[in-house]
Amino acid sequence: MAVNEFTSFGPGLDSPATNAEAVTPADGADLGFVSRALYIGGAGDVRATMLGGQVVTFKSLGAGAVLPVRVARVMATGTTATHIVGLR
Repeated sequence: MAVNEFTSFGPGLDSPATNAEAVTPADGADLGFVSRALYIGGAGDVRATMLGGQVVTFKSLGAGAVLPVRVARVMATGTTATHIVGLR
C-alpha cells in the first residue's frame, strides 16, 4: 500500500479528489454520490441536475476536461459526452 503523507490534513472542497466512479447517464436515477467534479473522457455535452436542483447543460466540453461541479444526476437525454467519471 502506498504511503499517504497527508493524513494529518483535513479534506476541503479545494483538495484533490480521493474517490472516483464511472458515471452511467440516466434520466431517472441519481448518482450514488454527489460529485465534487466530473472528468469528461470523450467530448460532448453533459446535461445534469446540480446539487441545488437546477438542471443545466454544459455544452461543447472537450475530451479530458475536468468540470468542477457538484451534481446529483447526469442525464442520458442531452448528454453526448462519453467516458464520464465522477470525482469526490
